[in-house]
Amino acid sequence: MIEKVAPTEARVLITGPNGSGKELVARQLHDISERRNKQFVEVNCAAIPSELIESELFGHEKGSFTSAIKQRIGKFEQAEGGTLFLDEIGDMSLSAQAKVLRALQESKITRVGGEKDISVNVRVVAATNKDLKKEIEEHRFREDLYHRLSVIVIKVPSLNDRAEDIPLLVNKFLDDIALEYGSKRKEITKEALDLLQKNNWTGNIRELRNVVERLIIMSEGQIGPEEVKKYL
Repeated sequence: MIEKVAPTEARVLITGPNGSGKELVARQLHDISERRNKQFVEVNCAAIPSELIESELFGHEKGSFTSAIKQRIGKFEQAEGGTLFLDEIGDMSLSAQAKVLRALQESKITRVGGEKDISVNVRVVAATNKDLKKEIEEHRFREDLYHRLSVIVIKVPSLNDRAEDIPLLVNKFLDDIALEYGSKRKEITKEALDLLQKNNWTGNIRELRNVVERLIIMSEGQIGPEEVKKYL
């Protein structure tokens, strides 16, 4: 599915619960697309106050508001030629949604406090853990923006619904964390993996990675079932 989507310029909406790996899907879309040699720029819409989101996305001109002591380039311009990943777009304010819609329709943005239109060539990939159709019914999300974003919809299931992926993910995390720590990769037994597959992962992939990191730190040697029972 991802391979079919990536070569095109189609906008993609990724849905799924928190921690399920939506950002990983977005990065893979970028990495196997024709834009892979350009920037992948991420914006967590839920982490930015509503009064600052427009400045974050579109930039601002010096003096456009009290703390604007110099010109700022926004995420749309930073992602020029590449991919802009709008994570948790369901938390974006309606006013910012209107400006994102214009950017998608016209491939132009205007910095806060500015008058000049700036052309942008950006592929937008968005993600949310919310039911956007319900948000539309309750007038918290624009229907026209939803249709612009959802040319392709990729649904990422919870980790509990794909337990067969856990051994692959654990081994990837063992590699990644060893590289981060600059240490030798720790091994894990099949029995330990079986226990991890039976666990209830309410925090999805994010929780699994944290557990793997804890097991690496706390286990003296090979990670076995006793270590999993003790530190899970």
